[in-house]
Amino acid sequence: MLQFSKWQIGLIASFIALGLYFALPNFFAKDATPWGLPESRVTLGLDLQGGSYLLLQVDTEKVVADRLENIRKDVRSALRGRSADGAARVTFSPPTVSGDTVTVQIRNAGDSAEAEKRLRDLIQPLGGIGSLARNVEVETIEPQTFTLTMTPEAKAYYADNAVADSIEAVRERIDSLGTTEPSIVRQGSDRIVLEVPGDQDSERLKNILNAEGQLSFHMVDSSVPIEEAREILPPGRIILPDVDRGIEIVIEETPEVTGDQITDASSTPNQDSGGFQVNVAFDKNGQRRFFEATRTNVGQLFAIVLDDKIISAPRINEPINSPQMRITGQFSAQEAYDLALLIRAGALPAPLEVLDQRTVSAQLGDDSVRAGSLALIYGFVAVVIFMVLSYGRFGIYADIALISNVILIAGVLSLLGATLTLPGIAGIVLTIGMAVDANVLIFERIREELKAGKGAVAAVQAGYEKALSAIIDANVTTFLAAAIMFYLGSGPVRGFAVTLAIGVISSVFTAFVLTRIFAGGYVLSKRPKELSL
Repeated sequence: MLQFSKWQIGLIASFIALGLYFALPNFFAKDATPWGLPESRVTLGLDLQGGSYLLLQVDTEKVVADRLENIRKDVRSALRGRSADGAARVTFSPPTVSGDTVTVQIRNAGDSAEAEKRLRDLIQPLGGIGSLARNVEVETIEPQTFTLTMTPEAKAYYADNAVADSIEAVRERIDSLGTTEPSIVRQGSDRIVLEVPGDQDSERLKNILNAEGQLSFHMVDSSVPIEEAREILPPGRIILPDVDRGIEIVIEETPEVTGDQITDASSTPNQDSGGFQVNVAFDKNGQRRFFEATRTNVGQLFAIVLDDKIISAPRINEPINSPQMRITGQFSAQEAYDLALLIRAGALPAPLEVLDQRTVSAQLGDDSVRAGSLALIYGFVAVVIFMVLSYGRFGIYADIALISNVILIAGVLSLLGATLTLPGIAGIVLTIGMAVDANVLIFERIREELKAGKGAVAAVQAGYEKALSAIIDANVTTFLAAAIMFYLGSGPVRGFAVTLAIGVISSVFTAFVLTRIFAGGYVLSKRPKELSL
């Protein structure tokens, strides 16, 4: 058990050297990393480098309300259509929504059976075919009156999906900003915690998240004066504000091109008039519809609408049959960039409300780094001195293993591109204590074997063999605790769990394998009659 072949020693040394290789980039600035070293490194969390913190609440009630409105529209469509056997159209009063229920009254008693059949066809399983949960329950409250009530399972399902989709939408918008390792985690049933390290402009983040990002293209109806439209608005028309000119414009309600037909958006300098512009790319269907709109409306104004505001209303000079177009205006570089970001990310699945907004200064982050680093250094030095004073030569072996342990932890965290927070540093400090704890168990066991009269080689071998089960039991339970914290926790709790779990694995390796190489090599080569432990 104490003997290691040369290839085994070489493999262990290579493993530690690999950890050092991945850990080294953390000691250099990003733009000064020497050639040959990897780019991945540990990222400092919000509490260590400052940044923005936002607590968001997803408006799940609006999601449910929108679903009920869709059900109301489905009821109208189902009753208006013809049945498979060609039955006449069902006549009904307009469906109404009250609470979680859509109510519809059939005017002709003879149509009730056909109406019920069509309404029951609207019942759909949640989560795909085979699911036992259903979206609505259809009931007959009077011979000619039916209700479609959204089930509690459906409300929970739609709300849960809205939060999950909102997290992905927020992640897409934040990632597009080019920020480093944002933390986006769910809190409770309808809240999202967003932490963006390094970004000191929380107000800009809030504005980007609050924007719906819904882009559409509409024809302007210049035939209707705005004064008349305010009095009597023609059917199929809406009035929206033009943000550039500070006026209101009448446009067609039905868009010519919608945001889901846009594949990409980017911002570039405007070479014609200065400033910046937004370049928009269409898919094939969007290109076709855009061409048809410009071909049949040459000389007319074309409104570009973002979140119910007209951001530009250019005149169509000629048909445009191109997969790309540009939006020009008085955009600054930041405004054009943010607008392109919103168009790429698309609309949010549900409105978000900012419940808490904080900015952590870089100075406060520096103080946290300094305090955490000092705690790590002081703890490390204290453990090193204690081990040497308590166990002499074997304490030095334990200290070498401890240094290797820290190198391996840093290497793994860098390889994973992990985000290090103050709780993460606490996890490393705790790991340092746990790493020598295994060696303490081994060395104390060796002392007991020496007191029992065994020789140096036999005592060292017995010490490692008999302490192994206790070491494994202690570290397995700690690892399980870290796994549970990672699974149930979020944010900093997960950071602590990650460093603790990595530290448990590396400490067992260095404490039991690395010190055994040194201790075994010493007693087998020197054959000392006594050991000073």
